[in-house]
Amino acid sequence: MSLDPRTPVLVGGGQFNQRPEIGVEPEEPVDMIARAARLAAADAGAAELVERIDSIRVVGMLSWRYRDPGLLVAQRLAAWVRHTVYTGNGGSHPQALVNDAAEDIAAGRCDVVLVGGAEAWRTRMALKARGERPDWTRQDDSVPAPETRPDVPMRDPSEVMAGLDRPAYVYPLFEQAIRIASGCTPDEHRDAIAALWARFNEVAVGNPDAWVRRRCTAEEIATASPANRMVSSPYTKLMNSNNSVEQAAAVLVCSVEAARRYGVPEDRWVFLRSGSEASDTAQIAARPRLDASPAIDAAARTALELAGLSLDDLGPVDLYSCFPSAVQVAANAIGLPLDDPGRPLTVTGGLTFAGGPWNNYSTHAIATMLREVRRTQRPGLVTANSGYLTKHAVGIYAPTPGDGFRRASAQAQADAVAPTPVVTAYTGPAEMEAWTVAHDRDGRPTTAMAALRTPGGGRTLARSDAPEIAERLAAEDLAGAKLDVAADATFELP
Repeated sequence: MSLDPRTPVLVGGGQFNQRPEIGVEPEEPVDMIARAARLAAADAGAAELVERIDSIRVVGMLSWRYRDPGLLVAQRLAAWVRHTVYTGNGGSHPQALVNDAAEDIAAGRCDVVLVGGAEAWRTRMALKARGERPDWTRQDDSVPAPETRPDVPMRDPSEVMAGLDRPAYVYPLFEQAIRIASGCTPDEHRDAIAALWARFNEVAVGNPDAWVRRRCTAEEIATASPANRMVSSPYTKLMNSNNSVEQAAAVLVCSVEAARRYGVPEDRWVFLRSGSEASDTAQIAARPRLDASPAIDAAARTALELAGLSLDDLGPVDLYSCFPSAVQVAANAIGLPLDDPGRPLTVTGGLTFAGGPWNNYSTHAIATMLREVRRTQRPGLVTANSGYLTKHAVGIYAPTPGDGFRRASAQAQADAVAPTPVVTAYTGPAEMEAWTVAHDRDGRPTTAMAALRTPGGGRTLARSDAPEIAERLAAEDLAGAKLDVAADATFELP
């Protein structure tokens, strides 16, 4: 194959599940990343590749605070790196880092790049419950700071006042908007999203790197029970991202020249044809629609155009899957059917079953995508998502290079869709647009949180802590109901 020697190529992916509860001695996160890197090099058929890494880019971790984890990983691998990156919070970072790596390799700034991340969350929480801290590596301020990537914002005051302060509340709000737009009854929609998640579970059952490989039926997923409590309607625990995991993943990206120099067989090569990014407005209340994402639409279309491909050309797909609403919004934006038996919307099984290691899920998706592109010999698409369907990164992977790697922002196209006017400190009448109800650990409805339309077409967010309102909204379909909002962002039903 005659190729530009600077063409970027992914050559290996490694994944590692650590299970201290069954006797595995727990490693700290940087050691887990180093282990995943060695697995990636083994997958590439070139073990020495880890010593040739010149840039390490690490996805932000929550289970331990490091100043420059990439430096520590380099020391574990005996790699003389000259460049490190450490990101803030956001699930789009893994794909964006791979896009960055490909761009830097094509420009001659790097030859071999490691992108990876890890979480040892179960060990961290078990020690915290005993009042202990792990004896893991500490770095003080004398360690030079790496290049960074910022956090994706998730704390707008309008959302905090309304109680919408975490993904487990916001994504169910989006789900209600999807249901209302579809015209389905609550029971019909619950059954549909449970069936979607059962299909994701089926993929996880067959994925050797998944955290949960137990088969779950759609009925089990949909039904609240002591083992599957309702978290925030309509989502049971089995519809939520599973962050209580100990997982690491890494991928190796290098130039064609380096792949040949270090003896990586060409049957291990997977080409990143294209990458694109775009963001929806960070403020939820300003979204044009709560059941759609102009940014995913724009980024996916841009990535496919850059890759010279259409939807019909795609084989494997992995849509970011923290909650069912994220998958549905992405699939609808891209034009992918939710129930194609020949093409599941995940290659891993998703964040509920394959595992949701906070910001690092998509590194696992990319590592698995390499395997699937090699197996099917067809191009694959990965979407990665930060915040509340806020920031998106897309990558197109293929067994052949096409016209080489191309990257472009799709932000201008996303911004062409006008936002919704946000009404803050609102007092007066409003109409119910979408809602969710948080439940306590005993299954009782506790807090109702809602997106409301105000006269004139604006949107405001509000909450109610009244038990009777929470119970009513958990049981009834009140789309379009008229209600009253107070200046403290609370609402009353008539």
